[in-house]
Amino acid sequence: MTDTTIAPVTGFSCGLDATLRVIAGKWKPLIVYFLIQGPTRYGALKRAVRGVSDKVLIQQLKELEADGIVTRRDYQEVPPRVDYTLTPLGHGLAAALTPLCEWGSANMAAVARLLEERARWQAPPTAPAPAPAPAPAADG
Repeated sequence: MTDTTIAPVTGFSCGLDATLRVIAGKWKPLIVYFLIQGPTRYGALKRAVRGVSDKVLIQQLKELEADGIVTRRDYQEVPPRVDYTLTPLGHGLAAALTPLCEWGSANMAAVARLLEERARWQAPPTAPAPAPAPAPAADG
């Protein structure tokens, strides 16, 4: 699985290192996943990749384009119309991500439980509740 003979030439420790450098970050794998269907307009991609800001989505798309994973097509219309598509290299990457998607789908409930448990032990400790004040002494 590891081929250390390529490391000195390419600067990568292994093939996984090369892959992770291309898809580094939270959003790039999701962008690639949602582009598998074919050309997708920016707005549809923004809705599909929930939680990403416009600034970050644009930045990630530019990086994927620079890396040869995505092609951007500007139709030069008013109002502007732009769509994104996977390149052949991007389709190969999407195929490599498919088993990860399948694993996530098959284990979604277990992962949700694990993440909830992690959130509990990572949460800052709560301050103990103050002890109740002593009851006033009864005058007899």
